[in-house]
Amino acid sequence: MTKNRFITGYSGLRALAVIGVILYHLDPNTFGGGYLGVPIFFVLTGYLVTDHMLSSYFMTGSYDNHKFYWGRLKKIYPPLITVLWLSAAYIFVFQRNLLAKLLQIVVTNLLNVYNFWQILHGQSYFERFAANESPFTHLWTMSINGQFYLLWPLVIFLLVKFCKKRKNIFWLLCGLSLASAIEMAVMYHGGVDINRLYYGTDTRFFSLGFGAALAAVWPTASLKDQVAHSDAYILDITGFVALAGMVVLFFSPQMNPETSFPYYGGMVLFTILTVLLVGVVAHPGSHWNAWLTNPVFNWIGSRSYGIYLYQFPVMIFLEDKVTNMADHVLFYRILEIAIILLLSELSYRMIEKPLGKVTWTKTKNYWRQLFDGTTNNYLLKCQAIVVSLVFLVGSAAIIVSPTVKAENFNKSQLAQRISTNRKQQEKNNQILIAKFKKAKKNPQQRTKLINRAVRAAKKHPVNSDYKKYGISQIDLQLAHKVQLTAIGDSVMAGSSDTLTALMPKAIVDAAVSRQLNVAFGLIDQYAAQHALANNVLIGLGTNGPFSMTDLDQIMKKLGSKREVFWLNTYVPSKPWQDQVNNLLSSAEKRYHNLTVINWYGKVKKHPHWLYQDKTHPTPIGSKYYSALIAKTVVEHARF
Repeated sequence: MTKNRFITGYSGLRALAVIGVILYHLDPNTFGGGYLGVPIFFVLTGYLVTDHMLSSYFMTGSYDNHKFYWGRLKKIYPPLITVLWLSAAYIFVFQRNLLAKLLQIVVTNLLNVYNFWQILHGQSYFERFAANESPFTHLWTMSINGQFYLLWPLVIFLLVKFCKKRKNIFWLLCGLSLASAIEMAVMYHGGVDINRLYYGTDTRFFSLGFGAALAAVWPTASLKDQVAHSDAYILDITGFVALAGMVVLFFSPQMNPETSFPYYGGMVLFTILTVLLVGVVAHPGSHWNAWLTNPVFNWIGSRSYGIYLYQFPVMIFLEDKVTNMADHVLFYRILEIAIILLLSELSYRMIEKPLGKVTWTKTKNYWRQLFDGTTNNYLLKCQAIVVSLVFLVGSAAIIVSPTVKAENFNKSQLAQRISTNRKQQEKNNQILIAKFKKAKKNPQQRTKLINRAVRAAKKHPVNSDYKKYGISQIDLQLAHKVQLTAIGDSVMAGSSDTLTALMPKAIVDAAVSRQLNVAFGLIDQYAAQHALANNVLIGLGTNGPFSMTDLDQIMKKLGSKREVFWLNTYVPSKPWQDQVNNLLSSAEKRYHNLTVINWYGKVKKHPHWLYQDKTHPTPIGSKYYSALIAKTVVEHARF
């Protein structure tokens, strides 16, 4: 009865793994993808493994560690090795720019220390934009799981031996989990690199720990099938509240990993809500298990490991070969999902199921059949040939990997330009902020300014070489008079030198990896310093989409008395390009003081203005970029 109850509850818990997979696939633009899916996986791991171990200890007084380790090896390693070697073979044949460090990646994954390798060698922003994003980034979670599987039998043995009671184990695990969460917050406050927080076993333990703590006081073997209607009602309501909270957090801009909230308790809060939902689903007295048990969820849940393993390689490899992802987002998303599901199904049927039940006898029989010349088992032999080919090509890629010199994208021309520009921004902005504070805001008549600009254009021309980039000398004169506060991402950061050359009164604050959420704080900061000009330029959207609600909040902060200029985006390899640009077009119709600068329309006709990443302007492209901005701003600016 206990075993059947556990299996029944497990089908509902399997559905939660499906939710984790969905979250991970919905949010691929964060560190390695959908970071809020990770706590779900960790909580489930902590709960199910600990529940199994504690039940055995308290019922029989012992636990079969040998069986546990052998079972984990058969479950985890065959699919993992397959995806590593398949990806290596693909890289060797089709995408050799990813060969560098491949040996290190494979070895650290096999040794379950890849998360530590990520902390030390995590990809930079420029690598991700240079068609060099790693297809293995997401495997850091498997290393943390592997470390957990390796150490947890010993941990549980010690807990049972010294804590004795489940209640004591519960409180100790809660304490350790809380310490992990506090460590993450303290390290974030201390300015520790975000990769250290995100990939660290110690800073992510709280999800595993709280799941394990639940198992100490909520063992599946002790949960009753029959409960009072009021208790069932409480369980169901708790499940709704927990799931609703998880959904709210997932869609909340406060949970953006570039903000502080996730590290100051946001991830912990999401984890606790997940623990509550897991506890409800596991209880046979609630209706949640029945609600979450269906053929679709069961199918996806049973293949969730393969889906998790293959989704990132498929996404990276496909996007590398597609130059117009933004023009056919739905088609390529459907194609990605279809390929991922197909590979996970093949993995499940040909690797996970057979090798999950492998024995020495079956292994000997397999080799005997393979080399038996008296039988015509062509399917078996074809499979062996394909596997051998993949193994040989993948091994060749891994072996030659150390001979391939890794390009340092942080030393690229673009990266160095951005670094130099950023330092110059800081110097210029200090001087300009001081001038902004002292300057008297006396509106000037446009007619008089234009007349002066006409005269100055003849007598004292400025930046004359920019006329060939599409801007008149009169506009160049007017650009020198415009006070502007500009907030942007790496596209603007790479061109800030040319922008300030044309508009020397512009405060330019642009940096890599920015999304719209940073603009809220920067606007408040410059407003408090009296350095928020009557003309504001925003260049955000390269690194991810935003909602009309976010844009409305920005416009509300800036007010109707300021002219707002917003650059649309050109990032054809990303699915959100058209989403951002269409939203800006709609917003321009809603706000009389919003002007969209059509960088997309300009650069699409001149891709040679961009670096190989097809997003950031070259030195020549930067001049066209800055000239377009200056020309548009002076046309609508408030002087």
